[in-house]
Amino acid sequence: MSGRAENWLNRVWYGNSRWYLAFLPLSWLYRGVSGLRRKLYRKGILRSCQVGVPVIVIGNITLGGTGKTPLTILLAQELKQRGFSPGIVSRGYRGNVGSLPVPVSADSDPALVGDEAVLLAMHCACPVVVHPDRVAAARALQEQGVDVIIADDGLQHYRLARDMEIAVVDGARIWGNGKILPAGPLREPVSRLRHVQHVLLQTENESLRIPGLTQATPVSQFSLQPSAAHRLDSAEIRSLDTYKGTRVHGVAAIGNPDRFFDMLEKLGMDVVRHAFPDHATLTVADLTFDEPCDVMMTEKDAVKCRGLEKDNLWYIPVAAVISESPDISLIEQVETLIKDHG
Repeated sequence: MSGRAENWLNRVWYGNSRWYLAFLPLSWLYRGVSGLRRKLYRKGILRSCQVGVPVIVIGNITLGGTGKTPLTILLAQELKQRGFSPGIVSRGYRGNVGSLPVPVSADSDPALVGDEAVLLAMHCACPVVVHPDRVAAARALQEQGVDVIIADDGLQHYRLARDMEIAVVDGARIWGNGKILPAGPLREPVSRLRHVQHVLLQTENESLRIPGLTQATPVSQFSLQPSAAHRLDSAEIRSLDTYKGTRVHGVAAIGNPDRFFDMLEKLGMDVVRHAFPDHATLTVADLTFDEPCDVMMTEKDAVKCRGLEKDNLWYIPVAAVISESPDISLIEQVETLIKDHG
């Protein structure tokens, strides 16, 4: 999808545009087909495949970025610290892996396996396998001896049986206009969240409540915390305080680029915003501007730009930080599930 088309859709989904009315017939069709498919899996007419180890799915019911990848990294790191051997399965969005599952390393080509998979491999120190057929990818992980599998962005991939579902919600945009694709950003109705085991809400507003949730659904809040500015060629790391009051070019090819730009501005930067379509490949031309300022990008974008010969390119890693409520601990919930798995 082009950047212009993506921007227009975002205005329809998250603004006050009434253009969504033109898409309602397709939205009704999409909802009917996806609902029928979900029901067929629940009734066992379509079979979900077990892979022999617990499977935890992290996903969302909206299109676009909600913070799933940093949360997947956090969960894998926490499980490793507790003595487990996790593995991660990913679709490898925008990759081109062919007919067989592909193992991913920190040095893998994002054009082959996808940018998110490379980022996961860089930070998790555990096996990562990508393929559109997540069952095949999960079986490849199981053969490597992992004792728990985390499926990144697989909430609607019902063919892979799961023991726990974690839904991630963007606290800034919530459900947009509340319509199903393509009239709105929802992949499934909000009622789908009644069937997940935990909801993670990305927000710094402690009083924010999610419309459509029942009180029985455990909810934790999380935020994405930046650390430092890293030069793309790894030659230098700078404190973020260095850039307070400084004009920079902000570049983001992610599901919600404004969230990244807003973060830069909260850090005190004067940001010239350059948004690209989600997962877009960035070239030197895309990152060259008339005004000679440093260029700040997300770490996910940075993995696609390795090797570009420009000394003003920087990226800012972020880490997910969960604010646990006193009676709900997501990590303990996951740990108990794994130990109880029969």
